[in-house]
Amino acid sequence: MATLDRLFRSRRSLVRPGVLAAAALLGQAMAHAGDLTTSPTLTGDWGGLRKQLADRGVVFNLGYGNQLAHNFSGGTEHLTRDTDQWEFGTTVDLDKRWGWRGGSFQFTMTDRNGRNLGADAHIGNNLLIQEVYGRGQTWHLTQLWLNQKLLDDRLELKFGRMTLSEDFFSFSCDFQNLTFCSAQPGNLVGNYWVNWPTSQWATRIKYHPSADSYVQLGVYQVNPKYVDDEYARHNGWKPNNPSGTTGALIPLELGWQPNWQGLPGSYKLGAWYNTSDGKDLFFDRNHNPRGLTGLEPLERNGQYGAYLSLQQKVTGTAKGSGATLFLNFTQADHDTAQLDHQLTLGVQYKGPFESRAQDSIGFAVGATHNNGRFADFTRQNNARTGRDTVAGGGYEYVGELYYSWLPLPSVVLRPNLQYIVHPGGTTRNSNAFVIGLKSSLSF
Repeated sequence: MATLDRLFRSRRSLVRPGVLAAAALLGQAMAHAGDLTTSPTLTGDWGGLRKQLADRGVVFNLGYGNQLAHNFSGGTEHLTRDTDQWEFGTTVDLDKRWGWRGGSFQFTMTDRNGRNLGADAHIGNNLLIQEVYGRGQTWHLTQLWLNQKLLDDRLELKFGRMTLSEDFFSFSCDFQNLTFCSAQPGNLVGNYWVNWPTSQWATRIKYHPSADSYVQLGVYQVNPKYVDDEYARHNGWKPNNPSGTTGALIPLELGWQPNWQGLPGSYKLGAWYNTSDGKDLFFDRNHNPRGLTGLEPLERNGQYGAYLSLQQKVTGTAKGSGATLFLNFTQADHDTAQLDHQLTLGVQYKGPFESRAQDSIGFAVGATHNNGRFADFTRQNNARTGRDTVAGGGYEYVGELYYSWLPLPSVVLRPNLQYIVHPGGTTRNSNAFVIGLKSSLSF
């Protein structure tokens, strides 16, 4: 294991933006006679082996993503930083492979590397400018689960190491700013709602009352070690069950996926409850302002929240070009969540030009609110201790515009512009203008 660990770490110094060009050349060499202009992967069909394996129920996935960003304003320095992620996965259709009807298995490992522009440039932002950064720049066991369909596929049972965002409030990560990426509750209460690439032991039951609706309930382990960077560096890739579990996160989601004038939509309403105790942001154990007393915070029984996610295609054709609108809103409990609510809305347009049917344009704006109770505590604590800690009590506003260019079906280059107003929800931090490039390769 120690040898593997050293091997994993030694590779990091090699992964930089140049890997995109090198990997593309490697893909061309490995594709052999395959046509890269139509192949969804750079390495093609492996001389027919890939199709043979898929016919037998085994699909291998290998991907690489890189996110580059530079701040032209905001922060204390103007810097360029990049961060990346490798993804190695295997999906097994157990019916095709062994005649296990309705069963599927998923295994995924991820490896993250790089630097965080927001932290290095001291921008003070709440949400990551490069969404792929975070949860420890190391290897993670991201998925190791079994899913079983029953009752003519109307009932699904899932168990194993799972990420919340793959099932609850599942949302794309086309944008580079984390404000518009993945399951929104993880942006607010990420200390216990754990999104990709960090997994925890969990189970989920999903029922489809009709072809276009579902209801699902999950139970996810809550353990602070999973979100501890030091623990992740040494244990994030292991399928272990660490000590220190504090409770269970129980999300419930209702989903409806109708067609409006032949165009697809997705409407989700959800809520969650964390059985773990939470620390009150303002009151101490005696229900007095803890910024004045300096005592330990009041322990709250449980933590909770609710969310709404709406997506609807409004122009074009169901699977072709056209515009899709989205609106996401999440509210976390006011007693324990330092970021207590977030609202985002935007539009994505696929096929903006007749000759570029697979390209797309996206624009979104979002607001993330810093809990005023925590800001009040910080002001009182600063007065008592003489510190000058910055804690905003207002909104951090973010806007992002991107163009997604696919020179090949397996290669995505997505330049973007980001503007952050009141980073950290305070006017003490200067507004930031960022230019970025989000790139991905599928092998």
